Amino acid sequence: MKISFTVPGEPVAKARARVFFNKRVNRVMSMTPTKTASYEQFIKLIASDHFQCPILGPLVMSVRVFRSIPKSLSKKLIEQAEDGQIRPITRPDADNYLKSCLDALNGIAFRDDSQAVSIHVHKFYSHTPRTEIEVEEL
Repeated sequence: MKISFTVPGEPVAKARARVFFNKRVNRVMSMTPTKTASYEQFIKLIASDHFQCPILGPLVMSVRVFRSIPKSLSKKLIEQAEDGQIRPITRPDADNYLKSCLDALNGIAFRDDSQAVSIHVHKFYSHTPRTEIEVEEL
């Protein structure tokens, strides 16, 4: 069983949790940044339409991240970026995009992200920013 879906909009990489001391409860707490949490909720919403129940066994996952083309590129470089000849080598790292997807799909597409035995992440430029996710049960 292979399930594919697209998350429209600019991809958001997993940001580090903010750690702080809460004086009211007298303990250290952490909070996921709002932008990351909102993006993960958006992925969950879209994924829930494609998965009736979580996959229970090992799985293969592919994530293709399509970032906006920088406005600073020349027309020639924009064409090359759209054709996939030029790929993003700037931050955020590919694994941080993956973490956003894995955390969002936990409990929806699979029970736990430890079930992923093979993962492929690709970064591209595009005039249509989006994230394409494919999950396949082995």
